[in-house]
Amino acid sequence: MYILVAADHHHQAHPRILVRMKSPIIFIFSLLLSSCYAAVQDFCVADFTAPESPTGYACKKPATVTVDDFVFSGLGIAGNTSNLIKAAVTPAFAAQFPALNGLGISLVRLDLALDGVVPFHTHPGGSEVLIVEKGTICAGFVSSANTVYFQTLEKGDIMVFPQGLLHFQFNSGRILAEAYASFSSASPGLQILDYALFGNDLPTELVAATTFLDTAQIKKLKGILGGTG
Repeated sequence: MYILVAADHHHQAHPRILVRMKSPIIFIFSLLLSSCYAAVQDFCVADFTAPESPTGYACKKPATVTVDDFVFSGLGIAGNTSNLIKAAVTPAFAAQFPALNGLGISLVRLDLALDGVVPFHTHPGGSEVLIVEKGTICAGFVSSANTVYFQTLEKGDIMVFPQGLLHFQFNSGRILAEAYASFSSASPGLQILDYALFGNDLPTELVAATTFLDTAQIKKLKGILGGTG
């Protein structure tokens, strides 16, 4: 491949110079493009036969992936709210929806019966965006500076809960409430404060020393939430 290069204006006697390019630019660009394309991995559908690691599940072999891996129908059915907190959370995390593995997104459905509540809890692995589909939900979170942000949400309202901060949802209306939440992680994790304090075998005396609650109340809550000690 040849290109014409004009002579320097200080040397006008010289004719134009033919310069041969060693490698055509278009050819090099096409090589780079094809190399980048070959390196792209479109998805990493979870392989549940392999153990989960802190970075997620191993990938299924592409030949074994089907369209069913990319479809999840579990959020179309209301959860069972016949429990202590009168609430049901139906997850669509990587563990239930294998195509989400490695994508940094997930969803849940939240059903709250009358007076239903999702107690103070955190998601260590991701931030949450909640949208109310039905009913009225009082929701809020506490910042690391112990500032409280809460609001009563109606149908169509959206609220965000930053990653790792304690937050709650409570049905403050007169009908069943329904909401959906998305997360910035395929496996955001969940730790409910009440169960962390009273649903384990930490000795009552230690719980009392760290929470300033009296031992009788702690033992009562341990009895309700399944704790011992």
